[in-house]
Amino acid sequence: MARMTPSEAFVETLVAQGVTEIYGIMGSAFMDAMDIFAPAGIRLIPVVHEQGGAHMADGYYRASGRHGVVIGQNGPGISNCVTAIAAAYWAHSPVVMITPETGTMGQGLGGFQEAHQLPMFQEFVKYQGHVNNPNRMAEYTARCFDRAMSEIGPTQLNIPRDYFYGDIDVEIPQPQVLDRGPGGERSLNEAAELLAEAKFPVLLSGGGVVQGDAVEECKALAERLGCPVVNSYLHNDSFPASHPQWCGPLGYQGSKAAMKLIAQADVVIALGSRLGPFGTLPQHGMDYWPKDAKIIQIDADHKMLGLVKKISVGICGDAGAAASALTAKLGDKTLACDATRDARAARISEEKAAWEKELDAWQHEVDEYSQDMVAEADKEEGNWLAPRQVLRELEKAMPADAMVSTDIGNINAVANSYLRFDRPRSFFAPMSWGNCGYSLPTMIGAKTAAPDRPAIAYAGDGAWTMSMTEIMTAVRHDIPVVGVVFHNRQWGAEKKNQVDFYGRRFVADELESPSFAQIGRSMGAEGVTVDSLEDVGPALAKAVDMQMNAGKTTVLEIMCNRELGDPFRKDALAKPVRHLDKYKDFV
Repeated sequence: MARMTPSEAFVETLVAQGVTEIYGIMGSAFMDAMDIFAPAGIRLIPVVHEQGGAHMADGYYRASGRHGVVIGQNGPGISNCVTAIAAAYWAHSPVVMITPETGTMGQGLGGFQEAHQLPMFQEFVKYQGHVNNPNRMAEYTARCFDRAMSEIGPTQLNIPRDYFYGDIDVEIPQPQVLDRGPGGERSLNEAAELLAEAKFPVLLSGGGVVQGDAVEECKALAERLGCPVVNSYLHNDSFPASHPQWCGPLGYQGSKAAMKLIAQADVVIALGSRLGPFGTLPQHGMDYWPKDAKIIQIDADHKMLGLVKKISVGICGDAGAAASALTAKLGDKTLACDATRDARAARISEEKAAWEKELDAWQHEVDEYSQDMVAEADKEEGNWLAPRQVLRELEKAMPADAMVSTDIGNINAVANSYLRFDRPRSFFAPMSWGNCGYSLPTMIGAKTAAPDRPAIAYAGDGAWTMSMTEIMTAVRHDIPVVGVVFHNRQWGAEKKNQVDFYGRRFVADELESPSFAQIGRSMGAEGVTVDSLEDVGPALAKAVDMQMNAGKTTVLEIMCNRELGDPFRKDALAKPVRHLDKYKDFV
């Protein structure tokens, strides 16, 4: 036991947990602790907006595997973080949200910046620690960090602001590291038996493979089976794209090769995946999820097993340990799928080649509206580029070790067809929360954690404007990133619904904007506008070179036409029915 102030106990517990960066905006509510961050080896990175700070904490974890931490002033500062913590929740990111609170003697009186801070986060955190006595400061702080890792998601540490002061006797807890193991022996044996009998197994590699640093174990199991490997939705970095068995991602705007191959599966191994519903919806006109396949689901959270899909075997365990255990159990046994290994490899190669050929030829969307937009672009002053052609050129110019984040939106969703990675912890998306304003701050956090890697954020012009002021954070604090802005002057994803269902009656979807490159320059970044297809790849290459060798942030504004990819969900809307006479024309 040592004598110290609660602020010192709080900061020393952060140090014990390995915290070196915290994102947020300074505030009087935690200033006594903030005053000693620097001598403790902790850098507070001031952000423009607290939502951006929480996204940065998310990106920091996803790039490093270490806790992301965000803090802000009680009341409005904290409430600004709710959206970003929800995104971290659906990404299963252990972000610790530190929420200083109104002092205990003022609670319930309607004082300045007072709010009930626990209810506003309760839906989006795995654990809420409320410091109810200054003597328990270290205890609750450590528990929030431990639970974030053990529960695989955000936690909230709520501290009345007057509890940072005083004198306490305290022992600083050390981190608790959970050893998950491979799962139960019975379920592993059942899974091994199913795999031994499978004639066309398919491995679905999910986010748990990335979070568990289990790519090598995943590869070993896939190679033992000689099976196709598909990425779960928005986890394109969960299996190396250069591997001959890689087939690409499922889900919205995913790989047709992956979909056609999983459709043939008699056994699916979902490794480190909750099998989220949005990632298995029909796409490209294919209802590809195999109806009669047996499913082996492996997840560290037992509550995910069988939640979305009916499964044959559920294994609650670490993705890497479970994959290794299954590989060992299969060993040198003769498997039913061994006899067709060569034919399966040839089929994988053929489907991938066919998909690449289709992508090469798929330069424009083929629906009537998009064809009208291509014609309009040809008439406009300027040279508006087709999104798919732009995405293909960006893919070709992408550095091998790049980290890429994508915002929500039409062009960003189409990018799922083109983003391929050989390294885990490379792809960041807002997952099923789907909030705008995600990509730039998340990539700033990732770059903080991995300064030796290129960091590139994709965003449409609508989403970009929600967080573009964080360019100032990147410039002010020497965290260089590349922001790629697809400037097509519209809310494309929602506009597609108005095209398909509402007779092209466009309401509130047009976004006439000034030059984002020019705005970037005004914030201290480099700003480049690209309106020629042959300049797309070189512009990205130059921006990355400036980032890595000169420490410069670049806003790369790409002028795109108004073509629109498929809607997010064809089943989300229906053709309108009108009964009142004054609305009869609106069908």
